[in-house]
Amino acid sequence: MQYVFSPKNAYRLVQITDCHLLQSADGYYQQVQPAKHLAAIIRQLQTELPDAVILTGDLTQDHSEASYSLLAELMQGLNCPVFITPGNHDDETMLKQLCVAPPFRIDQSLQLQGWQLVLLNTKGATPAGVFPKAQQQWLAQQCRDSTQANIWLFCHHHPVPLNCFIDKHGQQDQAALWYSIKAHPQIRGIAHGHAHYAYQRQEQGINIVGCPASSVQFSPSAQWQTVNAGPQWCDWHFSADGEVSWQFRRL
Repeated sequence: MQYVFSPKNAYRLVQITDCHLLQSADGYYQQVQPAKHLAAIIRQLQTELPDAVILTGDLTQDHSEASYSLLAELMQGLNCPVFITPGNHDDETMLKQLCVAPPFRIDQSLQLQGWQLVLLNTKGATPAGVFPKAQQQWLAQQCRDSTQANIWLFCHHHPVPLNCFIDKHGQQDQAALWYSIKAHPQIRGIAHGHAHYAYQRQEQGINIVGCPASSVQFSPSAQWQTVNAGPQWCDWHFSADGEVSWQFRRL
């Protein structure tokens, strides 16, 4: 399904990732209370009124029914559509159930003036990412059918090695993913979660943006280390003339 935004000159979207909610709003994950971090972000967004929010996976840590109910309760404070692509910790059945009620939307393709945003599902049977044949074909179809000049991808897993411990859980089908990206020159970039730290780089002329986690950050090192740097997310600005920019945010 495709969600079509009303035409205008510019859009502001918010990417939130790796919330790692637990059954209780007071629960702890890696020495932080992720529900309180997410609640603080939502309070901030209530004053800024983005056009939409994109959640790029690992929304709960224990993928329990109670944790998804907590996510729904927190997100009710937003007056904009919320789109979801799953992470390795997520339960896809529960995500689909979540998306039957607003503000959540089940759409995986978003049409802005001048832009098509495509949400890829990279969840596999292990913590690592996948890009199976069905997703390859779906992305190709989205690119062929798009009436917009520019395309940006969102997913959970990082598409290139980051030279740190998280690479053992990175995208397993990198060659297939990059073949698909290069086959469609209107794809300008890809944004992801999973790595729990903010960075930006270019690969083969494509922008890659890693969104910081709303919960806890990971140190980009050979050993797994976590840092409580406060609630974080990424702001996105897409203009009808093809301009795009992003800003890492922290409370």
